[in-house]
Amino acid sequence: MKLRFAAVLLLPCGLAQAEPRITQNDFGGAGLLQTPTARMSPAGELSVNANRTSPYSRYSVSLQPLDWLEGSFRYTAITNRPYGPSSMSGDQSYKDKAVDVKARLWEETHWAPEVALGFRDVGGTGLFASEFVVANKRFDNLDFSAGLAWGYIGNRGDIDNPFSVLGDRFKTRPAMEGTGDVNAGSYFRGSPSFFGGVSYQTPWDRLSLKLEYEGNDYKHEPKDNVIKQDSPINLGAVFKVTDSVDVSAAWERGNTAMFGITFHTNFVSRKAPAKTFDPPAEPLPAKAPVQPMEQVDWADVSQRLQQNAGYKVERISQRGSELLVYGEQQRYFHSAKAVGRASRILDNSVNDEIDWFTVVNKRYDLALEETSVPRQTFREVINNEEPLQSLHRTTEVNPAMPHNEKTLYTQPLQRFSYGMGLGFKQNVGGPDGLLYQFSADADAEFRFTRNTWWSGMLSQNLVNNFDKFTYDAPSGLPRVRTDLRQYLTTSDTTMPLFQLSHAEQLDKDLYGMVYGGYLESMFAGVGAEVLFRPTGERWSVGADLNYVRQREFDQGFDLRDYSVLTGHITGYTDLPYETLAAISVGRYLAGDWGVTFDISREFSNGVRFGGWATMTTASGAEYGEGSFDKGIYLSIPFDEMMSMSTMRRANLVWAPLTRDGGARLNRSFQLHSMTDSRDDDMFYRNFEKITE
Repeated sequence: MKLRFAAVLLLPCGLAQAEPRITQNDFGGAGLLQTPTARMSPAGELSVNANRTSPYSRYSVSLQPLDWLEGSFRYTAITNRPYGPSSMSGDQSYKDKAVDVKARLWEETHWAPEVALGFRDVGGTGLFASEFVVANKRFDNLDFSAGLAWGYIGNRGDIDNPFSVLGDRFKTRPAMEGTGDVNAGSYFRGSPSFFGGVSYQTPWDRLSLKLEYEGNDYKHEPKDNVIKQDSPINLGAVFKVTDSVDVSAAWERGNTAMFGITFHTNFVSRKAPAKTFDPPAEPLPAKAPVQPMEQVDWADVSQRLQQNAGYKVERISQRGSELLVYGEQQRYFHSAKAVGRASRILDNSVNDEIDWFTVVNKRYDLALEETSVPRQTFREVINNEEPLQSLHRTTEVNPAMPHNEKTLYTQPLQRFSYGMGLGFKQNVGGPDGLLYQFSADADAEFRFTRNTWWSGMLSQNLVNNFDKFTYDAPSGLPRVRTDLRQYLTTSDTTMPLFQLSHAEQLDKDLYGMVYGGYLESMFAGVGAEVLFRPTGERWSVGADLNYVRQREFDQGFDLRDYSVLTGHITGYTDLPYETLAAISVGRYLAGDWGVTFDISREFSNGVRFGGWATMTTASGAEYGEGSFDKGIYLSIPFDEMMSMSTMRRANLVWAPLTRDGGARLNRSFQLHSMTDSRDDDMFYRNFEKITE
């Protein structure tokens, strides 16, 4: 499994659900101990879990993108089985990776229980694969669950399969191949078993107790493990150390202890830190300045707009009673906050012939959207003379359009910028165990023009254990990603990015970009991208085409022999529940053709949960273990975790395996993300920040 990470903190959050509390089971996901329940955590919940029940050590991450949908990624170490021959992996134990999904079918009512349908190990090796239906009913501080499971959770198989009426094939369950395929042919097959239990919230709010009857008799464990079960009854307790940390202990199988810990937070209910390191917003004047427009110190206004409102100003113009500021936002993640601060600065600077303030947001000279604020209403809201709703009704967000206007000031182009940061890379799930690297990263950008720029990055290794990285995964395809070990271990100083780019607005809703250079850590080349994003629509479509060549392992300027033409056509559409679906069709880095499905949900604070799956023309034998590319990801604005405003994000990606099939070029600049501000939903969902 490959994990790409950037400094994420799990910060405390309040409990959003009624008692008894919803806690995690041993496998990850809401449940008792070995068994799941129908309960769901509140939307936006993230849980990181670790527990030990000999011979299994389990580590999981559970996400709740929707009120009715739960997803988990799990990593299991079977500690009494070797990963493979000692010549390949030494004394490393066997590692299993899996993805679980659970969906609520209906909510609990006064008379009816809550019911959920779930799939365990739906996208892993299938060693712990199971399907289940489970119901929950709450009575005061007791929460009862009962369910029916096929596969691992129901391995006792003590009842006839009710689906056998549909055919004899449902009477037997095929053996898992351990390839990481979806294994849909085995769903709901074989003899199932009942399971269930109860959780009890004690009068002490920190302590919950659990009792369950599990449907697994441990006679059919993966890797022919011989595990003795003295009792199907498991007993456990969960202790809330803090609002974001739970520890758990249990007695399972009648003979084995379990210990675990869970870190969790909720990115909807939790509060972002106060921005104590932001400059204070300018106060409004008692009355508007009186100096004529031609006497305004526009250079000073431009400087204040950059320092206080985050806009790198291109120019300031006037059209009748409207003042327009053209600039690129570089500090505030929430555009409402930036627009409000810009409006304060302009109100402090111009006389009362101006009735409207319009901020035209640009990105690399691509005009994206213009936000117009009525001056008088803005003043009344700031001074608590009118409710915020009055400003919400009258503030306009429109596509950026050319205007017949008078230019008052043009800011010289600021060409060079740079930054420093800490990088973290991790590789886990192979026979080499847990591998990590911390690095010091320096990035820089030089603007030749406002829409032509060079960007680069240098990365210096600080500390790592990649000397233990000895395993190269087998592959039946060109090694476009499975040479990861060489790229991580050859040089302490690397150059992940050295790229020249040019972007252009080709028409009102059409954007284009060309680029070339060292595009990512493993590939260099040239490419082009176009994006059609129509105004006011919930869909867009783009295409990219790239000719790339593999880089040398030291990530310097030299190249290897392998080259490929790769590119995709991608359609994007908004779905209910603030979800975004993307479908890409094209050619991947290994020369295979296929399709990638990606679905994600973005919350009002910008946190995004998502997952993807890629199917290509590469056969299972060519692809190797895993059969197809898949994973889940989490993207968190640093603004949600820091005491200063920033537009940067922390991105985490969990993929069960690094394989060559379905591999895409990891470009640093993509038009869809560059033009995200054309969607005004985020602006209006966070409109209250216009007063901050």
